[in-house]
Amino acid sequence: MKLSYEGIQNAAPWNQAGIRLPGYDWRAMSEKTRQAPVWVHFGAGNIFRGFIAGLQQRLLNEGLTDRGIIAAETFDGEIIDRIYRPHDAMTLMVTLRADGSTDKEVIAAIAEGLRADGGSREDFSALTTCFENPSLQLASFTITEKGYALQGMDGSLLPVVKADLEEGPDSARHAMSIVTALLNRRFLAGAGPIALVSMDNCSHNGEKLRASVLAIADGWEQRGFVTKDFVAYVKDEACVSFPWSMIDKITPRPAEAVERELGALGVEDMAPVVTGKHTFIAPFVNAEGPQYLVVEDRFPNGRPPLEKAGVYLTDRDTVNRTERMKVTTCLNPLHTALAVYGCLLGYESIAAEMQDEDLKRLVCRIGYQEGLPVVTDPGVIDPKAFIDEVVTERLPNPFMPDTPQRIATDTSQKIPVRFGETLKAYAADDQLDIRALTAIPLALAGWLRYLLAVDDEGKPMTVSPDPMLSQLQEALRGIVLGKPDTARGKLLPILKNPVLFGLDLAEAGLSDKVEALFMRELRGPGAVRETLRETLGA
Repeated sequence: MKLSYEGIQNAAPWNQAGIRLPGYDWRAMSEKTRQAPVWVHFGAGNIFRGFIAGLQQRLLNEGLTDRGIIAAETFDGEIIDRIYRPHDAMTLMVTLRADGSTDKEVIAAIAEGLRADGGSREDFSALTTCFENPSLQLASFTITEKGYALQGMDGSLLPVVKADLEEGPDSARHAMSIVTALLNRRFLAGAGPIALVSMDNCSHNGEKLRASVLAIADGWEQRGFVTKDFVAYVKDEACVSFPWSMIDKITPRPAEAVERELGALGVEDMAPVVTGKHTFIAPFVNAEGPQYLVVEDRFPNGRPPLEKAGVYLTDRDTVNRTERMKVTTCLNPLHTALAVYGCLLGYESIAAEMQDEDLKRLVCRIGYQEGLPVVTDPGVIDPKAFIDEVVTERLPNPFMPDTPQRIATDTSQKIPVRFGETLKAYAADDQLDIRALTAIPLALAGWLRYLLAVDDEGKPMTVSPDPMLSQLQEALRGIVLGKPDTARGKLLPILKNPVLFGLDLAEAGLSDKVEALFMRELRGPGAVRETLRETLGA
C-alpha cells in the first residue's frame, strides 16, 4: 500500500488494515482549490499535518466545503520535496491512545505543498497567484514563536531581516518578509480582505504576527518599496485581521514503534527523513488524541465553518482566558513540576512519572486544590474537565515520548507565568491565604534543588539549558547535599526576585516555606522523595 492518490484508489487493503480513507476525491478537490483557494497555511510540519489539516478533512468528508489547504514552507523546503510531493501531500495520521491502541487515517485535505523558502520560483509564483485571488480567506501559521522574531537577543535586527528591508519585497527571505511581500501583491491586485491567523503555541500570537508584519511594511514604506496606502491596508483590521488563537495538541517526533506497526500492516515507504536543516519528519504523524483550537472570530473575507470541525470560534478575551487557563493553572504548571522532580528522581519519561504516586499526588494538588480556586474560566472549556483529561489521559500516555529533561529547559523563563500568575492571584484575594499553599512552594523548592545538578541519590546530574542557569547556580554555590545549613540565607535574594516568580516571595509571605522545603530536600540522599511524602502524605 502506497500513500498517494493512486495508492488509495484500491480501498480494500486500507480498510482491512483499519486505516480510514478520505471520503472525497483528492484530485478534484486539489483542482478546485488551485482555481479558487480559500486557505493557505505557512509551516508544513507535524502540528499542521496532524491537527489543522485534519480539521479541513472533517469539513470535506461532511460536504461542508469542496476545497482544501495549500501548504507553504518558508524554512525547510526539503519537507515539500521529500515528504509532500512523493505522497501527493497526503499524511498518514496515527492517533496514540493512552490505553496503547492507535487510530489511523489518511489525511488528504492538503491540495498541494509549495516551497516558499526561495528554492522554487515556480512554487513561489503559484503562492503569489493564491494571494492575488480574491477568493483567499485566510493564511494561517505554525512556524514556531521564533518565526515571528525580527531581532536577536541583543535587540538588533537579524541580518536576514536587515537585508530584506534594504532589498525590498522581491528579495524577501525571512518568513515575515515573505508574508508581507505576498500581502503587497494582494493589495496591488485589488486589496482583497484576508485574515492572518497565527496558530502557534504562544500567548497573544496574533499580536506578535501583526507587529512583525507591520514592522516590515513600515520599513519598506520608508525605503520607497511600498506605498503608504499599502501600510494603511495592513493596519486596517477590516482589511487585514490578525485573530488570536490558543492551540493545544502534542505531536512528538515520529516513533519507531509506529513506523514498524505501519510496515507490518503493509504500508510502504514510511521511514522518516532528515533534511539538510536537520528536520526529522516522516510521511506519517503520530500524536495524542486530545486537541484544542480556540480562535478569535475575525475573518473579514469569510472563513470555512471551522466550528463544525471542533474549533471554538469566539472573541479575543475568551481566547486569552483559555490560554491563561492552560498555561497558568491546568497544564503547564503540572508539566514543570513533573520536569524538575522527574530529573531529580531519575525518570526519563513524563508518562512514567504519572505512575509514581508521590508525583501524581503533587500535580493533582497543584491543579485541583491550588490552581482551580483562582483559575481563569474561559467559558468554552471546563477547567476541571481539562485537568481531568490532563491527569488521566494526556500525561500518563505511554506513547508520548516526552522527557522531563526537555520540559525542564528554560524553567526560569516559565515559572513567572506557570506559577507566578497563580501566586499573584492568591496575593490579591482577601479570601485566600497564599501562606496555605503547599504543592506550589514544593515545586519551587524542587526547582531550586534541581539547580544544584545533583540527583536524589547524590549523583551528578545534567541540568537542562536555561538563560539564567549560570547566574542562579552562582547564587547557590557552596550549598552541599547532606548539609542543609549551608543553604541558610542564600535563597532569599533569589526568592525576592519578582522577575523569577512574578512577585517578591518574601513580601508575599512564602519565602520561609520554600526555603524550609528546600533545606529538607538537602538532608541527604533520598531526601527529595522523603520531603514529597512528608509534605503531601504517603
